Amino acid sequence: MRVAARTASKLGGEGVVRLVSAVRARFEIARDAEVTIEANPEDVNADAARAWCGAGVNRVSLGAQSFDPSVLEWMHRTHTAGQTRGAVQTLRDNGIANISTDLIFSLPESLARDWDRDIGETLALEPDHVSVYGLTVEPATPLGRWTARGDVTEAPEERWAGEFTRAHEQFSAAGFTHYEVSNYAKSNRRARHNQAYWQDRAYLGVGPSAHGFDGATRRWNEAAYAHWLARVSGGEDPLAGSELLTPAQRYAERVYLGLRTDAGLRLEPSAVPVVKPWVDSGWAVTTKNGEQLVLNLTAAGWMRLDALVGALTSLGSRY
Repeated sequence: MRVAARTASKLGGEGVVRLVSAVRARFEIARDAEVTIEANPEDVNADAARAWCGAGVNRVSLGAQSFDPSVLEWMHRTHTAGQTRGAVQTLRDNGIANISTDLIFSLPESLARDWDRDIGETLALEPDHVSVYGLTVEPATPLGRWTARGDVTEAPEERWAGEFTRAHEQFSAAGFTHYEVSNYAKSNRRARHNQAYWQDRAYLGVGPSAHGFDGATRRWNEAAYAHWLARVSGGEDPLAGSELLTPAQRYAERVYLGLRTDAGLRLEPSAVPVVKPWVDSGWAVTTKNGEQLVLNLTAAGWMRLDALVGALTSLGSRY
């Protein structure tokens, strides 16, 4: 079970307790369930942490993003590096030991961000899990407009690849398993909700902007908290939209999700010639699981993920 950052910050400590309690009242929750809150560092205080812990929250994902003040200011984040460090300690002091942190890499050169320092600062906090995301420039965002005007220069592919590689090397050396393109975990600390998404299992979304999937149809809730709250308070379904996945979409997702994780993708014989150049280049490895051939991408291969997905999905029904 996961409560997203925007929901947690809007609801506050007691509100999260009410939401989690409402879910528990309507569904049977496993005794060993992983209950995660995504929180911003500035939202963490002793009262909130105690309330979350009392409600059964046992994992918190903190949106640290960076420890560089100029980067945090550029990203319009309202927390400081000190607040991130304090939030980690506050959570541990109040019963929540399983902590994940998020980092953003491949930022504009003009920020002069020290990526290795941010990795080191993260490791110093001794988190159980780290998510590392490359900055994406989307057209309909302030960053997209700044880039289009030339006010911001997007990081070149070479730096994106270099920072991705350094994160892989340093977190792996520190005992983390790079188990998915963007995620690293200590032993037995892989995010359970993430794995449900990657393994194509059904999941339920109950908060604002939350997505759900029943095995055939994907749906998403109202994104604006006020709209979501009004509809839920009125006894309405807060549905904003839905999509019935076609067989082709399900197939493409199976390929994409399989290649994203260290579980790998089960290969059909028709795919072997397609992946051979990848194996020869050191971007992928194949192993036998009984009679089944499984393909796993290396860290270098993950940087080329989309190209291989395209090659495999082009096989269509022959794959």
